[in-house]
Amino acid sequence: MMDENSAMIEQVLRELEDENDKIDDVNGWQTVSYSKRNRKPSKPPPPESFSVDRSNGGISSDVFSSIEKHSEDRRRRAAEAAARVAAVAVSSTFATESKSDEEDDSDTGGAAENGAVEIKKVKQKKPKKPKVTVAEAASKIGAGDLSAFLIDITSSYETQQEIQLMRFADYFGRAFASVNAAQFPWLKIFKESTVSKFIDIPLSNVPEDVYRTSVDWLNRRSLDALVSFVLWSLDSILADLASHQGVTKGSKKVTQQASSKSLVAIFVVLAMVLRRKPDVLLSLAPTIRENPKYKGQDKLPITVWMISQATQGDLAVGLYMWIHVLLPMLSGKSSCNPQSRDLILQLVERITSSPKARTILVNGAVRKGDRLVPPSALEILMRITFPAPSARIKATERFEAIYPTLKEVALAGSPGSKAMKQVAQQILNYAVKAAGEGVPELAMEASDIFIWCLTQNPECYKQWDLLYLDNLEASVAVLRKLANEWKEHSVKHSTLDPLRETLNSFRQKNEKAEDDAHASLKEADKYCKLILGRVSKGHGCLKGVFFASVAVVAGAAIMSQNVQSLDLDKLSAMFNLS
Repeated sequence: MMDENSAMIEQVLRELEDENDKIDDVNGWQTVSYSKRNRKPSKPPPPESFSVDRSNGGISSDVFSSIEKHSEDRRRRAAEAAARVAAVAVSSTFATESKSDEEDDSDTGGAAENGAVEIKKVKQKKPKKPKVTVAEAASKIGAGDLSAFLIDITSSYETQQEIQLMRFADYFGRAFASVNAAQFPWLKIFKESTVSKFIDIPLSNVPEDVYRTSVDWLNRRSLDALVSFVLWSLDSILADLASHQGVTKGSKKVTQQASSKSLVAIFVVLAMVLRRKPDVLLSLAPTIRENPKYKGQDKLPITVWMISQATQGDLAVGLYMWIHVLLPMLSGKSSCNPQSRDLILQLVERITSSPKARTILVNGAVRKGDRLVPPSALEILMRITFPAPSARIKATERFEAIYPTLKEVALAGSPGSKAMKQVAQQILNYAVKAAGEGVPELAMEASDIFIWCLTQNPECYKQWDLLYLDNLEASVAVLRKLANEWKEHSVKHSTLDPLRETLNSFRQKNEKAEDDAHASLKEADKYCKLILGRVSKGHGCLKGVFFASVAVVAGAAIMSQNVQSLDLDKLSAMFNLS
C-alpha cells in the first residue's frame, strides 16, 4: 500500500516539475536546469511574454511580477496535489481494511472475482446433512438413559411438575433434532390418511421399552399438570398449522411456531399422555368445544387425532369426546363438508367396531355423572339417521349402521333409578317433537323411544297428558304404534293402570274439543278406544288367572291336609289290592 502511495506522489511531483520547467522556459530562466532529466528543446518565447528595458540594461519589473504569480500558482497546485494524495491514501487504507474484514467473514482473499469463486467453492464443499427419519431417530433413544433422565428431573423439580413435563418434552426434542420437516409432513399426513393410518403416527416408531418407561412416569403426574401440558402442546401444533396457512387478514401478530424437530417430540409426548391418561381430554372437552381458537374445519384432523389417542386408552372417553365435540358439527346450519363428515364417521366407526365395544360402552354409559350420549345427542342422532327421503345422503347408511349401538348407550342405566327417571322425562320432550314432524321413519323411531320413556317412569304419562293437545300429531303416532304392536309393548309395562288413566283423560279432552272436528282428534280417539278395550280385556284375564291360581293353591292345600290324615298302612293295603 505504501508503494502505491509513493508512486502516486512521485507522479504528482513529476507533473509539477514539468509545469515548472515549462514556466521557466517561458520566462527565460535558461540557467536553471536538471541534469538528470531529459528535456525537450525549449520553445522560443512569444514576444508579448516579456519586455526588455534597454535603458536599464536588464529585465523589466513585469517579468518579476509574472514569476511571483506563477510561483503562487505553483504553491497552490502543490498544496492541492498533496491534499489529493492524502485523500487517496486514506481511501485506499479504508478499502484495504474493508476487504480484510470481508476476507475474514468469507474466508476468501484477493480480488472480488476471486472471492466470488471462493464462496461458490465453500457451498459446494459444504457437506449435506444426512436425511434422518422419525424411525431412525427414535431407534437411538435408550430406555436406560431416559429412565436416568426422568429420575434426575423428578428429584430436581420435585414440586414443579409443569417444569418436569417441559423437560420431558425437551428430552424427546433433542432426540428428534436431526429430523427435518420433509421427513415429518404431519399436515399432509393428516389430510391424506385415514384415521386407522394416522392414529399411530408418530408414536409407532418409538421403541416399546421407551414407551413403557415414559407412560409409567406420566402416570404419576397430577391431572392438573397434565391438562396444562396437553393444552400447551395443542397450542404449539396449532401455531405450526397457522404458519402453514399464512397470516390471516387483520391479524397483527403471528404466534411463533415450533420447529420441525420439536413438533415430532410434541406429537410423541402428547400421544403418550392421552393414551395413558385419557381423562385429561375430558377435562379439556369444554375448552375444545367452546373456545373458537380450537374450532374450525381446518383444525378437525388434529382434534380427531387427539380423540383417537384417548380412544386407545379408553373407548368410553373416545365416544364421550366424539358425542360432545364432533357430533354437533354434523347437524344444523354448521353442517360440515363431505370430507370432514367422512373423517368424523371414521372415528366413531372405529370406536363402535372395537372388540367388546358394545359391552364396554353400555357399562360405562355414565362417566363421572355425565352420560356418554345425553338426550340432546340422541335427538341429533335420530334426525341424522332418519332424515326425510329427499334429504338422504351417502353417509346416511353409515349412520344407520352405528345408530343401534349409540341408541343403546343413550338408553342404558338402572331401570327405576332416580337418574333414569329424569333421563326418561328429558328424552320424552325430544321424542315428542321428532314424532310430530311428519317424517315417516323419524316418527316411527321417535314413537318407539317415546314408549320406552313411558315404561321407565310413570310420571311420563302425566307429562304426556300435558303435551297431548299441543303435540297431537306426535300423540297419534304413539297411539298408533301402541295399538299396532300391543303384544310387544304391553309386556314391557309393570302396570297398565297409568296407561288406562291417561287414555281416559285423552278421551275427555277429545270430547271437549269435538267441535273443532280435527281429523287427528278423531284418529287419536279411535286408537284410545282400541287400546282401552285391550287394556280392560287384559285386566279381566289377569283377574281370571288370579282367581284360578288361588283356587289351585287352595285345592292343593286341602289335598295335602287330607293326605297327611290318611293311614299309610291302609293306603299300602289299597295299593296292594289293586
